Amino acid sequence: MSPSIDADISPDELEQKPIEQAETIPSSWYHSDAIFELEKEALFSSFWQFACHKSELPQTGDTHTLEVGNNPLLLVRDQQQINAFYNVCKHRGGPVAVKKGTTSVLQCQYHGWTYLLDGSLRGVPHFRKVDLFDKKDFGLEPVTMQSWEDLLFVSLNDDIKPVSTYLDGIADQIAPIKLSDFRFAEKQSYVINCNWKVYVDNFLEGYHIPIVHPELAKLLDYADYQTDTADWYSLQHSPFQEGDNLYKSDDGKAYYYYIFPNIMLNILPGRLQTNIIRPIAPGITEVIFKYYYKNPDDQQMIQDDVAYSDEIQQEDIEICELVQKGLKSDAYDKGRFSVEREQGVYHFQSLLKQELAKALQLNKD
Repeated sequence: MSPSIDADISPDELEQKPIEQAETIPSSWYHSDAIFELEKEALFSSFWQFACHKSELPQTGDTHTLEVGNNPLLLVRDQQQINAFYNVCKHRGGPVAVKKGTTSVLQCQYHGWTYLLDGSLRGVPHFRKVDLFDKKDFGLEPVTMQSWEDLLFVSLNDDIKPVSTYLDGIADQIAPIKLSDFRFAEKQSYVINCNWKVYVDNFLEGYHIPIVHPELAKLLDYADYQTDTADWYSLQHSPFQEGDNLYKSDDGKAYYYYIFPNIMLNILPGRLQTNIIRPIAPGITEVIFKYYYKNPDDQQMIQDDVAYSDEIQQEDIEICELVQKGLKSDAYDKGRFSVEREQGVYHFQSLLKQELAKALQLNKD
């Protein structure tokens, strides 16, 4: 933990109370620069982050890039497996990509250093006169990566517990659905003028559905909308309303998983949608959606699904941006939780307090 991060958090703001007595986190946490920097280290650089589905890298030389806690990362498939590295050349920090005309060599896009797909340094142009230089010391820096149900997760924390620890029970809950059966079809991203926690708070409750999402309210059985919580994730689930709809099937049920701190898995019949929340600034967030299907050739169904999801997302963007303004106003500091409808938000904010308290203690030590 960087000693330069001095987040102004009082002990009472970290106090954990039961939901019936608890207040929401302070409004300052949604626009403070210091809190934002603390979260990047304590959360995004310390927990598992979703990278992609294994099916997105089917052939040798296929790559996938992402950014975690301001660190550019690279996933690449070699002949046997998928490897993960910092996407940073050891010469002067340039980005690395597959060399044009090959499927087996990575090349820095700045000065042309080349690496094999296992990260080892292969070629260093114009370096013959450099003293005491050993290529073995300048390979790409590896990143911890694990697979779960063919979903690939990375972490900058080498000491993190296995990803299965954080996802324990999900595979059984959604059975007979297997996420390894899905294939990538579509990606969308949105930049929203709100803090990342505003978006998470909004995702974690169905309380707003009848007001903000009237069409979704016709799709889901709101009266039977439930929230369950586990150690590191929560699940919102609901049966569908009676009648025909885009997602209706014999085993039709909607599962909305949130995995701390910023991963959503939205599972509907025949479709997996991943939703990654990427903080850009205290008041700016990127939301990255990926769509995976058991039948990726059904283009009409995919088109209808993406269009419907985009409609819901536009409604969420509008309300989240308005909430961000409200949270920064002089009229608001803390609120209270609905015991019936906001268990997921309470669960998230409790985990947030827990992890920030740990980080602040490490900072003191």
